[in-house]
Amino acid sequence: MGRWVSGLERMLDTAHLRRSEPSTPASFRIESYDGHGGPAGIVLRGRVLDNPAPSRATEGEGVGAAALRTLQNFLTKELPGVPLTVRIAGTTTTAASDDEGYFVLRLEAPDAPAGPWQSGTISLDGSYRGLTGAHTSPVDVRVPEPSARFGVISDIDDTVIKTGVQRVGQMVVQTFTGSELTREPFPGAAELYRDLAADVNPVFYVSSSPWNLHAFLTAFLEHHDFPRGPLLLRDLLGTAEGRESKHGRIREILDLHPDLPFVLIGDSGEKDPEIYADIVSSHPDRILAVYIREVRLDPGDGRVEKVVETWARDVPFVLAADSSAVRQHAETLDLL
Repeated sequence: MGRWVSGLERMLDTAHLRRSEPSTPASFRIESYDGHGGPAGIVLRGRVLDNPAPSRATEGEGVGAAALRTLQNFLTKELPGVPLTVRIAGTTTTAASDDEGYFVLRLEAPDAPAGPWQSGTISLDGSYRGLTGAHTSPVDVRVPEPSARFGVISDIDDTVIKTGVQRVGQMVVQTFTGSELTREPFPGAAELYRDLAADVNPVFYVSSSPWNLHAFLTAFLEHHDFPRGPLLLRDLLGTAEGRESKHGRIREILDLHPDLPFVLIGDSGEKDPEIYADIVSSHPDRILAVYIREVRLDPGDGRVEKVVETWARDVPFVLAADSSAVRQHAETLDLL
């Protein structure tokens, strides 16, 4: 699916560049993603586009409306080189969007971090292709409070939301025809995550899904009452920064929150067991437990078991059939 979407995006971008000279954007929009930070600094991400904001799903809408919304999220007109001013946590700095419209900012730690969320703004700095005036987007940064006992790092597809990554056809159909109202979470997952978060422990959602699905995933988590937390996704096509691996995103979280231990939650469908094994190997004193939801088409393929054979014995690894199995084990570690 990634190769297909990347090819489509590349073709559309090329066609757009051929048929138009740089002109004043008609639907200028700064799309800000929730940032995160603490004693070691702050990271903010976002994208600048010439597209209207995506619509929200409505009860009773047809499959066609959902598919059109998803398609519009992929058919983006990126705006490169946009000058931006960011104000957050008492700090003001500038940035510019890259060739795919993305921007990443790494800021110094706030003088007096106050959780759980700090609010700021990202604005157009001056003019851009004849566009002037106030063009501002709000941005929020997750800053864990001192009372947080640990953090949660969770995958999304086939971990909290039923996706069927191993069934490519099913995954594509669900992705393009579903909405936050029709897609299903795994039973008990939202309740489990709320109990782990306990209104104070931060939750980070790290996925290989594209940034194009950020609005949908945010709406899905909100609609199904999962704890709010930063989503760290990736760019399917563009810059190396945008395509950074899941390893890199997890290490970023660990580095920015050096005083927190973490619980890792993923699934057996793709590479979560191997990725988490690497993280445990490099940060054994930072990981309290690893929970892997069993979703393999062939549970006897031996891939997860091979990881377990080399696992650090002082970090619990649980291959769980459902959310209740995770809950039972988490209770023994006093995580709930």
